Amino acid sequence: MPPFLDCPLRPFMFLFFILCGFFSVSLNAANGAPFPDRPIRVIVASSAGTGADIFARIIGQELTAQYHQQVVVENRTGAGGLIGGVVAANATADGYTLFMASTSTYVAPLLQAKPSYRPIEDFAAVAQVAAITSVVLTPMSLPVKSVKELIEWTKARPATMNFGSVGAGTAGHLSAEIFNRATGIAPVHVPFKGFSDLLTDLISARIQLMVFVMPSVLPMIKEGKLRALAVTSPNRSFALPDIPSLAELGWPDAQSETLYGFLAPVKTPTPLIHQVSTDIVNILKKPDTLTRFEKLGAQPTSQTSAPAFELYVRQQYQFFRQLMPAIGLHPQ
Repeated sequence: MPPFLDCPLRPFMFLFFILCGFFSVSLNAANGAPFPDRPIRVIVASSAGTGADIFARIIGQELTAQYHQQVVVENRTGAGGLIGGVVAANATADGYTLFMASTSTYVAPLLQAKPSYRPIEDFAAVAQVAAITSVVLTPMSLPVKSVKELIEWTKARPATMNFGSVGAGTAGHLSAEIFNRATGIAPVHVPFKGFSDLLTDLISARIQLMVFVMPSVLPMIKEGKLRALAVTSPNRSFALPDIPSLAELGWPDAQSETLYGFLAPVKTPTPLIHQVSTDIVNILKKPDTLTRFEKLGAQPTSQTSAPAFELYVRQQYQFFRQLMPAIGLHPQ
């Protein structure tokens, strides 16, 4: 008999080896567990029907089919996007919470003396979805049919012209402020709590101007409920080929685009970020995705990666840090 078997501690050693084997199997099972094995939620800081919400739902549907786990979109609105940002930043960093970011994600904290979250430090970039043009819009009842006529009309009635957004510091607010600054007009800003109320008041001419992302407003333009005067991208949009860009009209400083992309809480494991990033980019490359985006007036950003998106959002954040004081927006 081998010496180690003829030992008073033999029963305990046997138990020790069994337990080691058990924990080894358990650990391997845990490490090998497929991701995801439960539902994923996507936090959207704006209301239903906005660009962030639309893109989150398109990608969420595709991920649901791929993962065989429900990807649930949660609209956490309010405070110009801050509420949704705080919820996402404080979520457990386990890959099961994503955040659909937009330009507002990086701007809203700049309006706070004590930011509720830090857009660079609190999030890790996952994948960019799109960079979307906005559209300069007026009610059909307003007797202007060009940007030049809008400027003349506004300057003749400075006390009666209003423009709307879904909150200070949101993409729609900033795009409009950039437009106003470049064209020399000064309509009064009227913030709304939700997109549907904003849209209703624009259609009925209770406000006279809105500069908003194309996916949210393209149906109303196509149906003749709103008049599109220009797009804010450097070039014309394929979705509205007859509508000029502000740059070609002579106002290059008025152009702007809104970014959309997925973030995750900053401590989310890098392998999970890489997996989700790869899966989202593959979805963006699918012909069906391109078709769905084009119907919204957008094109997916499929040539991207988590590191590339990280660099892009850092550049955008620095841009808005410089822009905000220039257009009169300061932390409060």
